[in-house]
Amino acid sequence: MALFSKTVIHEKKPKALVLTGFGINCEEEMAAACRYAGADAHIVHLNHVFQGHVSIHNYDVLNLPGGFSFGDDLGSAKVLANQLKVRHLASGKPFMEEILQFLHEGKYILGVCNGFQTLVKMGLLPNTGGNYEQEATLTFNDSGKFEDRWVTCAILPSNPTPFLNKMDQIDLPVRHGEGKLIFKDDSIRKEVIRQKLNVLTYIDRDGHPTDRYPWNPNGSELNCAGLCDPTGHVFGLMPHPEAYSMLYNHPDWNWMRKRGMIYHDNGEGLKIFRNIVETVMVRNYKIS
Repeated sequence: MALFSKTVIHEKKPKALVLTGFGINCEEEMAAACRYAGADAHIVHLNHVFQGHVSIHNYDVLNLPGGFSFGDDLGSAKVLANQLKVRHLASGKPFMEEILQFLHEGKYILGVCNGFQTLVKMGLLPNTGGNYEQEATLTFNDSGKFEDRWVTCAILPSNPTPFLNKMDQIDLPVRHGEGKLIFKDDSIRKEVIRQKLNVLTYIDRDGHPTDRYPWNPNGSELNCAGLCDPTGHVFGLMPHPEAYSMLYNHPDWNWMRKRGMIYHDNGEGLKIFRNIVETVMVRNYKIS
């Protein structure tokens, strides 16, 4: 009879919930990126969450994909943001309370493009004051038209979000008509800078943050392409990381490969999803 039993650790895949419905149209790409990164991803219509058929608490990461929720008829993502903030579940509990409990449990939220607009208009980003009041908005691009192009972004060093671990620069595509970030006032802007929440900025060919078109496709204040909240658990960005999961998504993939710049088939956008999967796995291991 053995005196000591051997402990066997079973790695459990992090679970990612990808919301869809009401005009969201990038759910398949986002779910694919989560799966490529090692997560168990489920695409769920938001109504199933509101009706209580699916609980966000069964997941580690809540993903809000891009698209044109409610047709952007009252401004990009404004209706969806209101739905998420004031809607009650079938149980009678406000959904916003569910989200706050989700975050209190140490879990993570990612919003891309329309999802980023949603998080900003809900007050989850940048949330400098910690009261979940709207502190910024996203409005029409300075160019006055929908922008569908690739951009290069720099990652702020020593930023608070694990989504951007061990990253300093990234190429990503943008696809938006309302991507210009404007802060409510100068005090909010200063707090974003002080708390290092402007974690992703548009840069030019020389690697410098820029407000010049087309490197900055929308004219955002602080040249901002993405924000996180003070905890780092909520992260949103206008460019689409899920659209650069594979090397072959990049328009210059062949040029880069021939020059020995790329040695694998993974796209740079996949790093964001792998970072959070690895973070969740470490967290879950410590809890267990």
